[in-house]
Amino acid sequence: MEIKDILTPDCTICAVQGTSKKRIFETISDVADQHLPDIDLDPILTSLLCREKMGSTGIGNGIAIPHGRLAGLDKVMAVLITSDGPVAYDAIDNQPVDIFFAILVPEEQAQGHLQTLATIAAKLNDKDVVKRLRHAKTNQELYEAIV
Repeated sequence: MEIKDILTPDCTICAVQGTSKKRIFETISDVADQHLPDIDLDPILTSLLCREKMGSTGIGNGIAIPHGRLAGLDKVMAVLITSDGPVAYDAIDNQPVDIFFAILVPEEQAQGHLQTLATIAAKLNDKDVVKRLRHAKTNQELYEAIV
């Protein structure tokens, strides 16, 4: 799997104004909802919030990989957002987060979900990629930095 298989340029948003984790999740849900005509906004947000209650998806170094499973979804979908300032997130290193790579997966694809998470985590472990993400000034620059 490659990032471009699950992330499109129009699901990549640079410098979002977000003051809380919930507000970031609402923005992610809004973006996803625009691309999922058969799925309502509420289940998307609920999926992200429920997963987060099980434990923080903040992986450290200002990065989070929020994710959730959705009934009715037929393929993995991603949303990449950077915030205009760091957001308190309860990450494993207790640092705020400014890069959010959200993944929505079909409810029945548990194994594929884990592989997708591993691929994204490996990409976000690359310091050069992270530096380019943080320096991106446009949605297109942000997309190009991750793919």
